[in-house]
Amino acid sequence: LRPDLDTFAILPWRPQQGKVARLLCDIYCPDGTPHERSPRYILKKTAREAKKEGYTCLVDPECEFFLFHTDDNGVPTTVTHEKAGYLDVSPVDLGENARRDIVLNLEDMGIEVESSHHETAPAQHEVDFKYGEVRTIADRIMSFKMTVRTIAKRHGLHATFMPKPKAGVNGSGMHINMSLEDKLGKNLFADTDDKLGLSRLAYEFMAGILAHIKSMCLLTNPIVNSYKRLVPGYEAPIYIAWSVTNRSPLIRIPVTRGEGTRVELRCPDSAANPYLTLAVCLQAGLDGIRNQIEPPAAVTENVFEMRMSQKNKLGIEELPADLGEALAEFEKDEYLQNVLGRHATEKYIEAKKSEWADYRAQVSDWEINNYLYKI
Repeated sequence: LRPDLDTFAILPWRPQQGKVARLLCDIYCPDGTPHERSPRYILKKTAREAKKEGYTCLVDPECEFFLFHTDDNGVPTTVTHEKAGYLDVSPVDLGENARRDIVLNLEDMGIEVESSHHETAPAQHEVDFKYGEVRTIADRIMSFKMTVRTIAKRHGLHATFMPKPKAGVNGSGMHINMSLEDKLGKNLFADTDDKLGLSRLAYEFMAGILAHIKSMCLLTNPIVNSYKRLVPGYEAPIYIAWSVTNRSPLIRIPVTRGEGTRVELRCPDSAANPYLTLAVCLQAGLDGIRNQIEPPAAVTENVFEMRMSQKNKLGIEELPADLGEALAEFEKDEYLQNVLGRHATEKYIEAKKSEWADYRAQVSDWEINNYLYKI
């Protein structure tokens, strides 16, 4: 392990007497070469490739999570006493003090937070960082998760980044806002001459993501539970489309233009490894640029309210419905497999096949309740 000195941070929640500092490390082999299966190395390699082509990738993740109670033994539950909704504040938002404490600790670690608020579901919260370079933000997501869990515990709560811990409410996502800038720091996604304010590069970057998104899901939505979030009726996208005017498609173009122009990918969740997720997002976008891929026409209507015939006419497809489908799509995508490298791809597929097989062998309460007395 070789410490990255740029990641040095003192943990603000530890006592002032006997302070504790933290460093992230890169993994190397005994002969001094980088370990090719390290997710941090995979992202660094991807960012370097983009740099050689004249691009620096900036990202801004929207990290969502739940704060639940623990039982008398300290074991996490999915119980909450609050009924707050989107943007509710104290006293309805019972997690406000914990969230404020999380933000203050993140800022003490040098992580600039732009906003935080209560999300749609009871006990669900979101914290957003300032836009930053892709490798820096991946590190910050790791620090963020550790901070959230630690501070939640100090408040007697359990923080979970599980995408769908409760049925019947919205799941937690990690929307990723992305843009490319040149060597002078100019946003390459902006074009005032375009009717939507988007450059040719932005359209191609978006088209690359849309072309690879089915296989990307194995990384952006990496666990069995991820696909319980990607169902109709709970805001999370399931249709492969893009829009400027509504939030139902997979990719949305936020209203800000000029230097703030960006593309928002709405399917990833916080269970994802940030290094691998950002690496495939960037590489998919670069593939669209290199091959000048044309995106489909923008969707102006709510996709969830469209008839099947409308979606078929527009060629709108769906994301994988479960981890098994995502596995099958990833195994067909040689381009994304090359992003990870042969060894990392083999290990990742092996782990996900094992997870999917274990899940398929389980018998759920839903099955017992629906079938036991009928059949």
